[in-house]
Amino acid sequence: MTLPQEIIRAKRDGRILTEEEIHEFIAGLTSGAVTEGQASAFAMAVFFRGMTLEERIALTRAMTRSGENLDWGEANLPGPILDKHSTGGVGDNVSLILVPMLAACGAYVPMISGRGLGHTGGTLDKLDSIPGYVSQPDLSRFRRAVRDAGCAIIGQTADLAPADRRLYAIRDVTGTVESVALITASILSKKLAAGLHGLVMDVKTGSGAFMSTMEGARELATSIATVANGAGLPTVSLITDMNEPLASAAGNAVEIRNAVDYLTGRRRDERLHKVTLALGAELLALSGLAKDPAQGRTALERGLANGAAAEKFERMVAALGGSKDFLARAHEELPQAPVEIDVRPHAPGFVASVDARAVGLAVVELGGGRARASDSIDPTVGLTDLAPIGAEVGPQRPLARIHARNRDNADAAARRLRAAYRLAEAPPSAAVEPVIERIAGSAQ
Repeated sequence: MTLPQEIIRAKRDGRILTEEEIHEFIAGLTSGAVTEGQASAFAMAVFFRGMTLEERIALTRAMTRSGENLDWGEANLPGPILDKHSTGGVGDNVSLILVPMLAACGAYVPMISGRGLGHTGGTLDKLDSIPGYVSQPDLSRFRRAVRDAGCAIIGQTADLAPADRRLYAIRDVTGTVESVALITASILSKKLAAGLHGLVMDVKTGSGAFMSTMEGARELATSIATVANGAGLPTVSLITDMNEPLASAAGNAVEIRNAVDYLTGRRRDERLHKVTLALGAELLALSGLAKDPAQGRTALERGLANGAAAEKFERMVAALGGSKDFLARAHEELPQAPVEIDVRPHAPGFVASVDARAVGLAVVELGGGRARASDSIDPTVGLTDLAPIGAEVGPQRPLARIHARNRDNADAAARRLRAAYRLAEAPPSAAVEPVIERIAGSAQ
């Protein structure tokens, strides 16, 4: 058996690790034999030295095998097991709305989600703001929710990819979130453990993305599609724009409200709508539930129009401990911050650009994210009515509304927001389409 420090030293020095070495290190991470310091050193070595395709596949497999793997065969579900994953962004609540939309089209979606990383929000943190919602149920309840509601979004349990659960938290606080190899293994170990038949990957690029450059986003999108298909999971990656918040809300409870408004038709942010439909259409076509993405888009829109997607969301919430009539009661049930203020620019103009990362950090500083893995989350704080690029702002149209614990926090967030927005005398000549590029796996 190779000592953990020898494996770290080998990767630090640029040597390609064997499958056995990777398996041993991950086994030690799972059992506790590998210390937190060693795990941090390993993550940093991988961050700087990278991993070959073979190493990434080995790491993904080792992390997948570190816990239980779900098998949906016994459930005899009458549809494919599908899922979507995002690299994370600001105001990115696609999972909350796409999962029930897919279920309304005949898919079954067992989504294993994560908590916030850095300046980005975590789907699990958002769901924790729903009173009664059990975001980390036992596997029997998870299976039952998927079977009965068609979908369930939960966090990693102790049984599924436990090695990733530990490494995920370490990446957040050691500056190694952006490692393509670690992101690939982290995402796919959970997805492979969930027993999927198809996956669509949303890789963000821009100021609010971990992969801020197109080159980095394309590398990650290709890595995930290649490793996933190599492991037998049909996968398509879409590269999408994160040079501004995707939805008009960023936070936890505020993004749940935004998702409820989307599903019920009360309000649908245009960029959010486009990205959601594009991801869902690819996945329906990939799984055979639609003959092509165009037909998939039509099916998704039909599920929204006839209320089937909203019904699936409500059934999921009820199956995991929330109210049976959550959609009707969401705005009163969800916790609210005691202080709300509108942030207006110093002078009127048109939004020319947004530093989306700074917007995300404003949410973190309000208490809606974590500086350390042990930090608690305030579900009430966040931003709403975020002005998109091209919007005219001034006395009648603020940059955003801040939801805060107290006035001092609100004022600090207001200063950061004003600095994040750049205004111009005229709107941009053309809007940037949020879906940039499609990268298919070897089978597509």
